[in-house]
Amino acid sequence: MTDDYLKLKGVSKKFPDFTLKDICFTLPKGYIMGGIGPNGAGKTTTIQLILNILEKDAGEVLVFGMDNVKNEISIKQNVGVVFDNIFYVDSWSVRDTEKALSIFYEEWKHDVFEEMITRFDLPWNKKVSELSRGMQMKLMLAAAFSHNAKLLILDEPTSGLDPVMRDEFLEILQDYIKDGERSVLFSTHITTDLEKIADYITFINQGKMFYTGSLEDLLCGFRIIKGRPKDLTKILEDKIIGLRSTDIGFEGLIRIEDKVYFENFVVDNATLDDIVIHVSKKGVRS
Repeated sequence: MTDDYLKLKGVSKKFPDFTLKDICFTLPKGYIMGGIGPNGAGKTTTIQLILNILEKDAGEVLVFGMDNVKNEISIKQNVGVVFDNIFYVDSWSVRDTEKALSIFYEEWKHDVFEEMITRFDLPWNKKVSELSRGMQMKLMLAAAFSHNAKLLILDEPTSGLDPVMRDEFLEILQDYIKDGERSVLFSTHITTDLEKIADYITFINQGKMFYTGSLEDLLCGFRIIKGRPKDLTKILEDKIIGLRSTDIGFEGLIRIEDKVYFENFVVDNATLDDIVIHVSKKGVRS
């Protein structure tokens, strides 16, 4: 199996009111990649294209080095998926869920599922519809672990979870990849979660790539700038991404190479939230 578990090359999809264009990124084996961007940027569309739920118009999606369409059946034996809404039948109990899913996976392991259900403190006879959101997420994770998934694809899995449950969820993901043989693609708008666990970030904005690379490089590449509006010149203003200004002060995002122009201003480190907010306001800027 290749060391690149997921690779997108020039992936595009056009809708009447939205276009996802030329998406390119690589997720190596043994790492967690966070997918970020504002609502409607194309994160979920990208995941649906990876899973062949949607048909791409152009480009190539390779999962474990294989074409995601030609090898869809074998690929999905090794992929676990957790969406923001559970896709199991509401009337199924936890036990029923295992019976149904085990039919489809060649490497289903009951002992692993049983271990995960015990670890997650899930009641075997409770129906899916009766489980809390956190329990539903744990059930989907238990299923993914039980068929030996090498790649987890998560779309807003922590949305609506309380902070304690979210923290536990993140610990589970870190434990999942610790053997170096598994990877996670984690799309979320809760960027603080990614700051805790992500190795790589892919940032899609308005259907286009803004950034893909290490989390560290992204955070090191930008700064937050603050100051008085009267001190801003047109030249300085043009270097600011997503400028927000009031009568008493302004705030914006700058690239690290432009920091030398702002020596007389307050310069702070940027968070992922800062970068998403200011870039989304400004739009993609090369």
